[in-house]
Parts: sequence; C-alpha cells; structure tokens
Amino acid sequence: MSDQKITYRYSHAFKQKVVSEVESGKLTRQEARKVYGIAGGRTINDWIRLLGKNYLLNKVVRIEMKDEKNRIKELERQKRQLESALAQEHLKTITLEALLDCVEEHYQIDVKKNFGSKPLKKSS
Repeated sequence: MSDQKITYRYSHAFKQKVVSEVESGKLTRQEARKVYGIAGGRTINDWIRLLGKNYLLNKVVRIEMKDEKNRIKELERQKRQLESALAQEHLKTITLEALLDCVEEHYQIDVKKNFGSKPLKKSS
C-alpha cells in the first residue's frame, strides 16, 4: 500500500464554474463539494474569496462603545508621543557620545574615566 499523499489542483475555469454555481444559488457549498468531489472543507470558501463577489462569506463587524474608540485613539496618540520622545533621547545620546569622543581626541584624555573626580587642590 502506498503512503503517498494526493494533492488535487483545480483549473481556474473549474474554480470559476463552481463559484458561479454557488453564487447563483444552483448549488450550496456542500452540494458543490459532493457533486464535483472537492475534498477540502474550506476550498470553495477560498475560491469565493478569490474569485467571487464575497457576499456569501461571513463578515466580521466590531461593535464597541464610543469611549472605547476614544480610548484607543488616545493610547495610539500617547504611543506616538512616547516613540517620538524616545527617538529624540536616542539622538541626544548619540550626539553627546560623539561630542565626548571629540573632546577625548582633542585633549588626549579619557573624559568618561575622569568624569566626576574632584580637581586637585594646589597647596600654597
């Protein structure tokens, strides 16, 4: 006995014929599967989505309270503000690090290592 899986490939014209028969009401999706020997349960739905008018497919409608929509918009606005602030701080950090590198190169000292140390007092 062979363990090979059989894959069916349907022509474009065949798919269009099945979709038109389902959309016209001649056949239901289940009847079309039986009449034409279509194995997959979602196959005809996929064909309708690709080739049909889509009015036979279920649509998802989201219903929400008015304040939910406003809250989502407010959170999105806050997110954009935070992303902008983060980007500005990142640019500021890069600029300061470049400035420190220039200072270290010009004065030949390690600014980061000596940062925060107290200057030496001269004795009189």
